[in-house]
Amino acid sequence: MNESAQKQWLGHPRGLATLFMTEMWERFSYYGMRALLFLYMVGSVSQPGLGFGEKRAGTIYGLYTMSVYLMGIPGGFVADRFLGHRRAVFLGGVLIAAGHFAMAFPSIATFYAGLGLIVLGTGLLKPNVSTLVGTLYTRDDTRRDAGFSLFYMGINLGAFIGPIICTPLGQQINWHYGFAAAGVGMVLGLIQYAYGQKYLVPVSEVKTATKLTDPQPVAPNARFTREDWGRITAASILTLFALIFWAGFEQAGSSLTLFADRATRLTFFGRQFASGLFQSVEPFFVIVLSPVFAWIWLKLGTRNPSSPLKFTMGLFFLSLSFLLILPAAKYYEAHGTRVSPLWLVGLYLLQCLGELCLSPVGLSMVTKLSPARIVGFMMGIWFFATAMGNYVAGWVAGFLENRPFSDVFMIATLTSAAATLVLAVLIPPIRRLMSGVR
Repeated sequence: MNESAQKQWLGHPRGLATLFMTEMWERFSYYGMRALLFLYMVGSVSQPGLGFGEKRAGTIYGLYTMSVYLMGIPGGFVADRFLGHRRAVFLGGVLIAAGHFAMAFPSIATFYAGLGLIVLGTGLLKPNVSTLVGTLYTRDDTRRDAGFSLFYMGINLGAFIGPIICTPLGQQINWHYGFAAAGVGMVLGLIQYAYGQKYLVPVSEVKTATKLTDPQPVAPNARFTREDWGRITAASILTLFALIFWAGFEQAGSSLTLFADRATRLTFFGRQFASGLFQSVEPFFVIVLSPVFAWIWLKLGTRNPSSPLKFTMGLFFLSLSFLLILPAAKYYEAHGTRVSPLWLVGLYLLQCLGELCLSPVGLSMVTKLSPARIVGFMMGIWFFATAMGNYVAGWVAGFLENRPFSDVFMIATLTSAAATLVLAVLIPPIRRLMSGVR
């Protein structure tokens, strides 16, 4: 047996640590830049930006964040058929770093070129790094959801650190310093990924002690069984509800960013801080609570709630979060007085609980339900839901050019509450489609 395949990390395959760090640095770069993006376009209380209106900025923001995840579909397909998942991840990281460094130069041309490079790079990296996590476990390995929860902690560690480093540089010194810092983070991720590839041993190769290569696709022309089609259908239905979740959750980078900048007190012990730092609050909660959720899923073992039930819980917490922020928005609109930052902290805590119920479980669900030869493509479909959710988030933020915050937050509350009720009703038929996979 390959010696590197035997190494463990926190009770999981050693390759999980490599993928944890790769995704951490990629998310550092993505969320560090994203925390600046909307404010860079419309301008911040700290310094002017490009001078775009909210509607134009919302459209650009929505199209960019949608495209980042939408490119996961061709990115997964290209990896499945041509590049292999490992090479796709590395090439994607190179393109992402190039995009951030392009944005470090102050011109409209490099701004749009940088966004385009990041879109292409993330399309290759994002779905395939998650697919590689799935190859480290058998389908019935009880550590699987726990492993994805730990992997998800890496995502949020990067999302937590990125705004802390990039937003003070960008908002308070120079926007382009913040963009350059995001590029440096991706380069660090590439270095450790290149070193740690030797640990990315698929579980099939661990069992057979075969040569270290990308897993070979199974009979490309073999027909799917009835169970396969049922599981694909179940994954697709859950992905649709994930789209609704992301449409609300991704308000963090659009309408909630503007609420933080315009309606929330930005002083701490008499000193003003960058409004973009609120982007680190929710990832901080995820970092703290991810090990707790991982422990819960691991402890429950075969008594774990099903994936559809976990999705329902995620949507429920999302609806509660926007219900919580509504009184603060109405108070600001009625009095013109900035509100306590604790309102946003409370919202992000509830959204964290929802995210931990849905997102890492969703990644695990896709790898469990998808036939092996299309798992990269199905992971791309999963990120399609995130893509459309991000687009809707940017589109809705454009309403703020003519509507108050409370209108936007009320729409998010009602939509997510309705989705919670519908999915709760659909849990039994979805479970039947899953054919025993939880």
